[in-house]
Amino acid sequence: MNKAQVKGSWNEFAGMVKQQWGKLTDDDIVLLKGNRQEFYGRLQKLYGLGMEEVDRRIKEINRRRWQFRDSGRIS
Repeated sequence: MNKAQVKGSWNEFAGMVKQQWGKLTDDDIVLLKGNRQEFYGRLQKLYGLGMEEVDRRIKEINRRRWQFRDSGRIS
């Protein structure tokens, strides 16, 4: 995977996260890229979710993203 593909993959994932949690700002998304624990804490504060639920939802977004990619709907 080259640099452009990695950036595209990150942008795709970040977009899906923002769809899931509409209250997040671009600054919040930057937290995910740099510090997962801080990002999870932000989600807990905004949505009142437990750490395990945040982790489960992030994993579900990743699972869906790879399913779409494998189905050919995302290049």
